[in-house]
Amino acid sequence: MEKQKKISVKPNFKQPSRPFIHTWEGLGNIDQMRWMTRKDCLAQLEEAHRDLGLNHIRAVGLFDDHLFVVGKDPKNFNTENAPPRNNWQLIDYIFDSLLDIGINPVFTTCFMPEALASGEQYVFDTKNNVTTPRSYKAWAELVKATLEHMISRYGKKRMSQWYYEVWNEPNLGAFFGGTKEDFFKLWEVTWKTIKEADVDFRVGGPSTARAEWIPEFLAYASETKSNPDYLIAHIYNNDSEYAALSPFAGPQSDKINKSPNFLSGVINGVKKLAEEHDFNGEIHWNEWGRSWFPSDPMRESANEAAFIVKSMAEVSQEATYFAYWCLSDIYNQAGYGAETFHGNYGMLNLQGLKKPSYFAHQLLTKLGKETIPADTDTNLPYSNAIVTQNKNNISVLFYSYDSEYEIDSYQETTLDAQIIFDRNTGIKKVSAIPVSVLENNILHTWKEKGSPAYLNYDERETWKELNQLKESSKIQVKNLDDKTLVEFKMTIPGIALLTIEL
Repeated sequence: MEKQKKISVKPNFKQPSRPFIHTWEGLGNIDQMRWMTRKDCLAQLEEAHRDLGLNHIRAVGLFDDHLFVVGKDPKNFNTENAPPRNNWQLIDYIFDSLLDIGINPVFTTCFMPEALASGEQYVFDTKNNVTTPRSYKAWAELVKATLEHMISRYGKKRMSQWYYEVWNEPNLGAFFGGTKEDFFKLWEVTWKTIKEADVDFRVGGPSTARAEWIPEFLAYASETKSNPDYLIAHIYNNDSEYAALSPFAGPQSDKINKSPNFLSGVINGVKKLAEEHDFNGEIHWNEWGRSWFPSDPMRESANEAAFIVKSMAEVSQEATYFAYWCLSDIYNQAGYGAETFHGNYGMLNLQGLKKPSYFAHQLLTKLGKETIPADTDTNLPYSNAIVTQNKNNISVLFYSYDSEYEIDSYQETTLDAQIIFDRNTGIKKVSAIPVSVLENNILHTWKEKGSPAYLNYDERETWKELNQLKESSKIQVKNLDDKTLVEFKMTIPGIALLTIEL
């Protein structure tokens, strides 16, 4: 007979609380810069700014030819071999739009304009050039001219709040056509150009997949006096299949394929590596997630929400920012999705509907800014809770992740969750917000309605109304002689935020 699945949490108010920094807020990702010329993309950013505290947005492709930064002048339409000229009109529109919302752009120096490129190597279906510059002098002049234009438009004071990033995943041959040494040269040239514009502009790297190259990068930067203001790395839990070179701090058993703890081991490994190299700056995980596959139905499940909360419970205090990849399904690096939901990266689908991953971030954002030590008792692996305090409110965010979960063979499972308080703790009000296979899950609603590939024009507002976070009534408060119990039934895998007003 299967055991009843249980989890109990007892906050320990006798122990001091600790600061709890919301590192999952603040920084987010859009696929490519060009998408932010779209009204729907900007609307999604505005919503994330409001719901998730998003105030910096990163996207590749600032110098890509899709934005015409270096290109043909229409006045020379009938002139052969006319020299290209710079054009920042689209970048201005994007940056203006972001600043109007209240979001700072991340100045990402990629990809390579064709006019400056040394070759014809491209990445993605969007054909972005990833070769080294034919002339590093010309590359530096482009970066310098762009910064001078922006300084005249936005001013150094505003731009000092931005972050500046050199390239994207240069350790992957598909994303950078040069060698490690070529990237280091590109880093040095770009770093010096940005610092010449203003020494206080924050420049980061190496932006490597699987957090590779960091020791070599720090050594080169120190040698050339081009030290980064912040470190950037990317990690996906299924990198464990490919990540022999990743720094890792944790049991060797977690380095195997499908271990739900690989991501945490790499994040802890980079923190340790930074300390060993006396690096005291910020660390940004500006791409992270459970899976890097362009289509992965699990990413749109409640189990993904549980993985997000589990990861932030374990390592959120080990870096400055964690930017889940990514915010939106407005994306076509490997094809543009047709169906309403198609397993893509976004926390928001093409129509802006919020997936469980979005709600996971939203519930994390509702937590307090101090953690309370707590004793947890559970008979399930990868199940636990974050306990925080904010004035008179105690927030407990439960999570239960299933490493063997299969969407197509799901059977409803209940977890009895319990919070134990000392008897003298008065409780005025309790609320619960779950995210599970059945609750606060637009994918469940969509499947119930026949999984329409395209949503009806007249039903757009109806879908948004169905996509709002709703509280659960499955709560009981029991006052016993020596304690008070708050009991809640969770459907797992999933998460649930309980807020107790004392």
